[in-house]
Amino acid sequence: MDNNDKNLLKQDVSSANIEEKAVNDDRPENVPEKFWDPKTKSIRTEALLKSYSELEKMIGRSTLFDPEKDERSKLYKMFGVPEKAEDYAPDVEKKPFERDMSMEQRLHEKGFNQEQLQEIYDLAEEKLVPLVVELAREFEADREVERLVNHFGSEEQWQEVSRQLYQFGSKHLPQEAFKGLSSSFEGVLALYNMMKNNEGLEFASSSDAGYTSGANEDELKSMMKDPRYWREKDPAFVKKVTDGYKALYNE
Repeated sequence: MDNNDKNLLKQDVSSANIEEKAVNDDRPENVPEKFWDPKTKSIRTEALLKSYSELEKMIGRSTLFDPEKDERSKLYKMFGVPEKAEDYAPDVEKKPFERDMSMEQRLHEKGFNQEQLQEIYDLAEEKLVPLVVELAREFEADREVERLVNHFGSEEQWQEVSRQLYQFGSKHLPQEAFKGLSSSFEGVLALYNMMKNNEGLEFASSSDAGYTSGANEDELKSMMKDPRYWREKDPAFVKKVTDGYKALYNE
């Protein structure tokens, strides 16, 4: 072909690459080209060590930086979540319980802010405390019944005594007084003594036998509404109420 007719765009390059291929064919397949010296036909140790050193630095930086954790921290801060659980400052001064640090730690991990944490404490006071008080009251009532069963000898005997006491109290005592005495072991015994000593007597009004002044009766009713009587079951306070009713009905 005439040299003047040569078209470089159609030139066959296979012959031009023969020498290069021959040189590169000596490089092992598992050695990257940038680490191979075709002239000396050996690994470029300096380049390999440099790359390894840079790789170590990259790995070290990746263990110190957690993108997911970093983004979560930014979001927590944006929504008012303190840096650590100890930074919470809930208002529990007037609540019937103390701070629960283990709970606060768990809520902090879930991303609760100060306002949300306070709401948890407020809900506990509003919903859980009454439930706990009621459960405690039921538990205490079960214990009181057990004491009464033991006191009267057996379940059968107690059932019969309780039936008689209910009839006696419903008939002879004001409702508040009967309810108050029936709510504790000592009150039931006082009611039992009244029934034994005054059975057959009517106490429907303060003018009947067995009552003292109406003021004392009102005072006892007021005392029975005191949390020390119906909730805390303060022994000294309960005894004072019981002795008061004994004085009213046993004289």
